[in-house]
Amino acid sequence: MSSDQGKREQRSGRLVALTGGAAAVFLALAVNFAVSAINSRSRNRKKREVRGSNVQINLTASEILRLADRIIAQSKKVYDSVAAIPLDKVTCANVLLPLAELEGQHFPLVQSCVFPKLVSTSEDVRKACAEAERRIDSHVSTCSKREDIYRVVKALVARGDYMSSEEKCFAKILVQDFERNGLNLPMTKREELQRLKTQIDELSMQYIRNLNDDQSYLLFTEIELAGLPPEFLKVLDEDGKGKYKISLKSHHVSPTLELCKVGSTRKAVAVAYGRRCEANIPILEKMIQSRHRLARLLGYGNYADYAINHRMAGSSSKVFDLLEDISGNLSEQAARELAILRELKKQEEGELTFGVEDLLYYVKRARDQQIDLDFGDVKQYFPVNLVLSGIFKICQDLFGLRFEIIEDAEVWHSDVELFSVFDLSSGDLMGYFYLDIYSREGKYAHTCVVALQNGSLIGGRKLIPIALLISQFEKEVDGHPGLLRFPEVVNLLHEFGHVVQYICNRASIARFSGLRLDPDFVEIPARMLENWCYESLSLKLISGFHKDITKAIDDNICESLKRWRSSFSALRLKQEILYCLFDQIIHSTEDVDIQGLYKHLHPKVLLGLPALEGTNPASSFPGSAIGFEATCYSRIWSEVFAADIFASKFSVDLFNQHTGMQFRNKVFAPGGEKDPLQLLSDFLGKEPSIQAFLDAKSDSC
Repeated sequence: MSSDQGKREQRSGRLVALTGGAAAVFLALAVNFAVSAINSRSRNRKKREVRGSNVQINLTASEILRLADRIIAQSKKVYDSVAAIPLDKVTCANVLLPLAELEGQHFPLVQSCVFPKLVSTSEDVRKACAEAERRIDSHVSTCSKREDIYRVVKALVARGDYMSSEEKCFAKILVQDFERNGLNLPMTKREELQRLKTQIDELSMQYIRNLNDDQSYLLFTEIELAGLPPEFLKVLDEDGKGKYKISLKSHHVSPTLELCKVGSTRKAVAVAYGRRCEANIPILEKMIQSRHRLARLLGYGNYADYAINHRMAGSSSKVFDLLEDISGNLSEQAARELAILRELKKQEEGELTFGVEDLLYYVKRARDQQIDLDFGDVKQYFPVNLVLSGIFKICQDLFGLRFEIIEDAEVWHSDVELFSVFDLSSGDLMGYFYLDIYSREGKYAHTCVVALQNGSLIGGRKLIPIALLISQFEKEVDGHPGLLRFPEVVNLLHEFGHVVQYICNRASIARFSGLRLDPDFVEIPARMLENWCYESLSLKLISGFHKDITKAIDDNICESLKRWRSSFSALRLKQEILYCLFDQIIHSTEDVDIQGLYKHLHPKVLLGLPALEGTNPASSFPGSAIGFEATCYSRIWSEVFAADIFASKFSVDLFNQHTGMQFRNKVFAPGGEKDPLQLLSDFLGKEPSIQAFLDAKSDSC
């Protein structure tokens, strides 16, 4: 799934783009006024229709199931019609266009069946969504194995009769999808492929079930948990004998490793966490063996090459090159950082050996000593509405957009708002997005962007993009505004970057529209936009003291946030590279000794620090096991390119609309049809480089 976020400023019914510090204050005041007016206005009048939208909202449970069945029936009818075309009569008009238009028409209807499970307060609706999704997924799986459709599309590809490069690319992708399902294989191998997929699915479910069912915990006295705040201890269960239970879940483990002053406690927790679910190691080993067999059946040397072949990275060897290049270049900086941490431990705990279990604790200690930053104070400068107005301002100025709230739009909750997006120059409508950002029971717990309608061209009619941004922020209560923690601010701008990317995509075939892009590419623009949270000029646009928003955030705080971002980043990145290399090796090499590999790899990457005895990420590392197998590298990959784009094009002039429009037209607009590396190279005017990424990590302590 992908990401999201933003908000408003209304004047005469429209969001206004203003400039300068005073403008930010006016913007925030106007936003608060607009939001209050909107929330107090009666919603009993007739709801306005959303032009060009096929998204259906507020469906009942029974309506959702009926719509799902209708989607399936209509889809089968189109597929049967395409399959019946004689192979010597195939054309774009009777093969590609029906399949492309079916996808464009059905995507918003499918999403109408599915997205309410994330936002609805009705358990019946959420259950209906789950059942509708199951039915639709089953139908899609069946269609992906239709040999008759595969033969027809292959015949069209062989004929080479295309109307456009986009259609040619669509045909190629359809063939690739069918062949990754084994339709180019003999029946016996096809059956073996399906057996392997079923086996992998069953093993994956068992792996996750073991993690979810694990209820392990450790017992500690209050003295052994010294350093953890009282509010944390209050929520811990007790054993009745004066000891607290620390579960081996991340919400307990992370604070303990970061805040507990007692080294023996940190080590005990880190060891237990690294050893949990040891039964998962043989499960992962079986999964990896099955993945390699699957990849070989499909003509790949190993599973990593199968997983990466159709992504921006292209091959496992390129991923290794990137990770090893970054790791080698960061070793000197990481060694300096580690030396500082070792000295801190010596001062606090004497001659005890520094271990990996000490990293989080002493990184925080070092940061606290070096950087004067109280995140509780920082939070006071980020009221939700002001942050949203600033994000709107940034995106309007950069990308030539205008945001306008749609009053009295039909929504699923009174907190939800709908916005239209216009091109600032031409006034053309580009798309819509819903904001559902306030906390309520039963709603999806994380910030994300959901695609509701992909832009596409269907029978001469343009379907425009419609996105949904979900979050769980606290609303203003009794005059006290909802305040965001700084990481939430960064995440909000990141996700709103996805909204802008989604709406600025101009592809005419739904498959290349929206956020259905190369996973190595789709995160790059959003990560690039995160930089605006660390530059004083832009940071002041999205902040203001909540009791007096004319009081700007202090320049010293801005500088401290920037230093905090990069501090000890080389060492932290080395840890991430360790896991990425582990993931890449086990999925690119046969018969790896998983436990021996981790024991060997850990000190090699982490500057001699040994792995804790008996620990192994294979037992509890879901990324490598399910969902991101062989692709854990992708976050680092996107950060590398994002850093180069920002440093090369935006760092000197944050609000240069000429550069922003180039980015919109050259990177956002083409969608998934064009090679992403070529898109970025065309925008940068050069081959992308890792140097800006490395520079951002240097001298960080």
